[in-house]
Amino acid sequence: MANPLDLRFLLSAPDADHLPPTVAEVAVAGRSNVGKSSLINALTGRRKDVAKVSKTPGRTQLLNLFDVDPDTRDGTSRGTLVDLPGYGYAAVPGRIRATWGPMIEGYLENREQLVMIMLLVDGEIGPTKLDLQMLGWMRELALPHSVIATKHDKVKASVREKRKRELAEACQLQPGDVVWVSAAKNIGIDRLRDLVRLWLSLG
Repeated sequence: MANPLDLRFLLSAPDADHLPPTVAEVAVAGRSNVGKSSLINALTGRRKDVAKVSKTPGRTQLLNLFDVDPDTRDGTSRGTLVDLPGYGYAAVPGRIRATWGPMIEGYLENREQLVMIMLLVDGEIGPTKLDLQMLGWMRELALPHSVIATKHDKVKASVREKRKRELAEACQLQPGDVVWVSAAKNIGIDRLRDLVRLWLSLG
């Protein structure tokens, strides 16, 4: 069993220019209601949330930076996790939503410390048109990314293997290339913790 990630909130920023220098970063991207905050909290294994979970999609409106497993001796940062605003539907004013595209794209295109993008896709419904557009854009720019299918527990066991094949095919991947997780049932969370540490070279 992988030890829970020690995530400590550092700051929120309106764009990459307002983020501090870091060693390495893993970004979390996905639609507004794909469960990004719930997954981040599951990685910590804590009862108290580090990322705010809302019933209303779109509450993450800034780049939220978290320290990952800081050095226990002096608190030195060794790697960070960045929670990006969700794309797609969000119950927030259009003028705010309009800033998210440039914010997300600017961060993903220009952040030198970025070592991996976790693209979260709803495993219950499969990738949406927006998900596939984001995936295509990341591939066009050769950005490092991994597809994470959320809500594993919402997919009936009788159709789970079929859904895994269909989701992978829609993303032009092999089934084994997609990491399936459930924040609610703690499925696949250990594997994802290990991957985050691997991507950040935390050992």
